[in-house]
Amino acid sequence: MVMERIAALDPGREKCGFAVLREDGKVLMQRVIETAQLEQEVRAAREEHGFAVLVEGNGTTSREARARLQKALPDLCIEVVDEYRTTDLAKKAYWKAKPPRGWRRLLPVTMQVPPEPVDDFVAVILASRYIKENHHE
Repeated sequence: MVMERIAALDPGREKCGFAVLREDGKVLMQRVIETAQLEQEVRAAREEHGFAVLVEGNGTTSREARARLQKALPDLCIEVVDEYRTTDLAKKAYWKAKPPRGWRRLLPVTMQVPPEPVDDFVAVILASRYIKENHHE
């Protein structure tokens, strides 16, 4: 049985979080992309991973990103999902994936700001939410 693949996008003005997951939750790709390269990045990832659905967070620039993607990839199904609290969850996921080193280990991670963008972790969370809500057996 071939597992369905879901892409997710956390759109932003300058950068977007982007991820592709299998329906069992396994992350196939996650990265931060430049918003200026949105269509090219999504098209390339779709050719590589073959997803039929792109889940998009409903943040500030989502309408603009959605319009651009619908024009570039008219056959792509785009589902909008609630971004509520995803940034907080993404920070936790970041620190779990990349624990602090050196003196940073002494500070609670809740008091620290990750040293790099967490938009890609937000995209993974959005895809995971969508999978939970839509693929329960």
